[in-house]
Amino acid sequence: MSHDKELNPNAKKLIVLLDCGDTIIDEGTEIRDDHDIVIRANVIPGADVMVKTLAERGYTLAIVADGNAQSFKNILTQNGLYDYFTTMVYSETVKAYKPSPRMFKAAIGALDLTLEDIPRMIMVGNNLSRDVKGANQLGITSVFLSWTPRYPKLHADESEIPRYTINDPLELIDLVEELNAKLA
Repeated sequence: MSHDKELNPNAKKLIVLLDCGDTIIDEGTEIRDDHDIVIRANVIPGADVMVKTLAERGYTLAIVADGNAQSFKNILTQNGLYDYFTTMVYSETVKAYKPSPRMFKAAIGALDLTLEDIPRMIMVGNNLSRDVKGANQLGITSVFLSWTPRYPKLHADESEIPRYTINDPLELIDLVEELNAKLA
């Protein structure tokens, strides 16, 4: 029996790792202080509903993001999303940036999982060279959120080809349900 089942008997099998900037939060709305900490930002339309819906349906959610812990705490709390995540892994605390396996392994460890749990994990992000490549390197199912115009939408090489592509955060809900059903 896996540990997440012990914590929540209704927990779904699929584990959802999410980037934050331009995956949940619209980077174009970020307001930073003098120390480059994000103090305010808005969610991408539908991203808050996506997070809340997945959490309410029993999915384990984790943030795996590059940046400062305080920035994420500020914007996720401000938008009412902070408490929906089981754990949050940030490059500031891990001392590495995606696509480093250390970021993803830190999330696996923080969720009290092992590398054997990788087949039931997905990583959702907006950046092919960080989120998708990092997930692909470890065998985590990659989902590219092609929402933002700020990052390339074409892969640089084979390592950046996502397993799935969605254009809107709300599309993730059905995809997660579909992938979870395959695990049953």
